[in-house]
Order: sequence, then C-alpha cells, then structure tokens
Amino acid sequence: MTTQEVADQLVKLCREGKFSEAVASLYAEDIVSMEAAAPPGQSRESKGLAAVKAKGEWWRANHEVHGAIIEDPLVAGSHFAVTFKFDVTFKPQNKRMKMEEVAVYKVQKGKVVSEEFFYDMGS
Repeated sequence: MTTQEVADQLVKLCREGKFSEAVASLYAEDIVSMEAAAPPGQSRESKGLAAVKAKGEWWRANHEVHGAIIEDPLVAGSHFAVTFKFDVTFKPQNKRMKMEEVAVYKVQKGKVVSEEFFYDMGS
C-alpha cells in the first residue's frame, strides 16, 4: 500500500472505533511508538508490535470514550499526520477531559514503522 492508502485505512478504522484492528493490520512488527509523556508506570517509547498492542490495551482499560473526532490525514512522502480529538473519562480518577493530539506516522513497505504523538499535558 502507498502512504496515502495506509493513512486512509488507518483513519477509516479509527473512525469506526477499530483502533486495535488498525494496529494489527497496518503496523510493522518492529514499530516504534513515542508518546509526548510516559503513561503511568510506563515508558514514553514502545518498541515492537506486542508492546504497542499492550499500550493500546492499557489505554482502553483506563479510559471511557464519550466521543471522538478523527480528522483527514495530511500526507507528505513517506509520512502522514492525523489530528485526534477525544472526549474521555480517565477511569482511575473518574476525571472527564477533552484531549487533542497530532500523530505523525512513517510508512515503509506498506506498513507503519513509527508513530509519534504530540499533545499538551497541561490542559
């Protein structure tokens, strides 16, 4: 798949709430994922498909999603960016918040090989 095709498929699956399916079908085995800040008890960086899947499972277990907006991807060469806007409750603190992040992905040989999330932890 081209970068545009990967980007379009990722956005389509995420809009359908199929984040796990997006990771399983579009990510390379040696994916590297970087968060803007480390989740509680974890590292900012996750290496490998199993680690990225585990990070996603932690996120789903600790957040209730009330709404999500996933914008169209912006593609440039082997990279694309997507803006995500979430209305979530962080279950351990029963804290509802709005989150907005930009994710930047790199595609090689039809698979996502890296992703990095940018967001402001202060708001």
